[in-house]
Amino acid sequence: MRITDILAQNSRLYRDKIALVERIPASATRKELTWHQFYTMSCRLANGLCRHGIKKSDTVVQLMTNSLEWLPIYFGILYTGAWAVPLNFRFESDKILVCSQTAEPKAFIFGEEFIGRIETIRQDLTSCVNLWIFTGPRSLCPNWAVYFEDFIQEQDRSRPPEIDAGPDDDAALYFTSGTTGAPKAVLLTHKNLTQACEVENRHHGQTHEDIFLCIPPLYHTGAKMHWMGSLLVGGKCILLNGVKPEWIIEAVSEERCTIAWLLVPWAHDILIAVENKTLDLSRYHLEQWRLMHSGAQPVPPSLVKRWRRYFSHQDYDTNYGLTESTGPGCIHLGLENSHRIGPIGQAGYGWEVKIVDKQGNHLFGNETGELLVKGPGVMKAYYKNQTATEKTLQNGWLRTGDLARYDKDGFIWLVDRKKDMIIYGGENIFPNEIENFFLTHEKIKDIAVIGVPDERLGEIPAGIISVKPNCMICEKDILDFQQALPRYKRLRKIFFGDVPRNPTGKIEKPKLRRLYAEDKRKDLQKLLL
Repeated sequence: MRITDILAQNSRLYRDKIALVERIPASATRKELTWHQFYTMSCRLANGLCRHGIKKSDTVVQLMTNSLEWLPIYFGILYTGAWAVPLNFRFESDKILVCSQTAEPKAFIFGEEFIGRIETIRQDLTSCVNLWIFTGPRSLCPNWAVYFEDFIQEQDRSRPPEIDAGPDDDAALYFTSGTTGAPKAVLLTHKNLTQACEVENRHHGQTHEDIFLCIPPLYHTGAKMHWMGSLLVGGKCILLNGVKPEWIIEAVSEERCTIAWLLVPWAHDILIAVENKTLDLSRYHLEQWRLMHSGAQPVPPSLVKRWRRYFSHQDYDTNYGLTESTGPGCIHLGLENSHRIGPIGQAGYGWEVKIVDKQGNHLFGNETGELLVKGPGVMKAYYKNQTATEKTLQNGWLRTGDLARYDKDGFIWLVDRKKDMIIYGGENIFPNEIENFFLTHEKIKDIAVIGVPDERLGEIPAGIISVKPNCMICEKDILDFQQALPRYKRLRKIFFGDVPRNPTGKIEKPKLRRLYAEDKRKDLQKLLL
């Protein structure tokens, strides 16, 4: 079975039932799509792409923020036999270009927010991109692009094109990054995607009657693969554009949501609003909300304890996963283990897990080693990167690069990130990118960026800055300078001091973490107790 077969089945079984709802609280707008409308939009897009020469194993980039059209466009690409290539909507022009040059897309589908970014690189993509499709307002459509609504309305065929493709065929490229921030393309098959549906449904027991609240960006495997448990049974999904606590609670209440996946910062903000009495839960219908699950970063035990004070009727769960494992689910706490606070769980449905030392020997008990996973969601490869593939995939096992340990009951605890990547509110931040930016400042001699523990966001980026001799610089100068960075990449802590490097020139970040992060970590541990 291909992932697209599930959509076709839902159109037959649940034709006029609502599949997707988009809520935009800031503009008080709400839109819906039935399963048949979802399917028809995907089919029309697929036929249009095929008429423009898109064929099996071509690639189509999708650069959009969450919208009612996002998922139908994704499935429309897959119906052609081409690979869907969703890009992070936070990417700047240079990263969009690097990813596109790797994927070599024949078509590029984009929203209004990206017109300026694309215009700066469009000429660099003329050798591969033959078709630009614009999904924003008609009045903003560039003269070099076709308007999405017109494009699909031109197609009179509401069935998918006939493509010779099966479960083992390639389906999508998802871009992740290594420790240097250089994008790597994770190649996933239809089988990878369909297993995500089954794993998620096995873990959380979605039925057709469940209503799933989806807030995270759909370009990320974490959001989409959680939704796929509902796709499998034709359940309704609410796409919420906005993360204010009252907007989340209003959506759950008014849409009668039963399941919500919340990043730690969002759950944290809801609790603060409740505790500050700016959010009165008694005003909302929340009795049907049966499950809150979280992930994308270690979940503070104190958060779970606080959450249960106000939502005692709910189940809680957490999952662990990577883009390379087709998103979350390879490790799973389980609803029956929701009383356990701290571990990330055990091997998920259909998965195997092991922890090994540097020599590859299995570790048990409380010993810390690298976490490896094996199962139906393991990626096919890093596209066009054989070296990285061979390093990461070994005898069917995926090396996660994360450090973990078992407790006495066989549950896995995530100890630390092996790489220097900072996980800030569920988003990945790569220190090297920020360091290179600050090194362009005329008064900065050296800089090291590390993650400092934060109860709400998991980690926040902190910079240790060494100033050039005979130069003076203050914190305000740094804050002003970093305004050119995207907001989520800006330093949240600034220290002035020496940046130690080893004989090969590498920054000694473990030493810096001991100096600047360990005291904060100990304070947080005391707080969690």
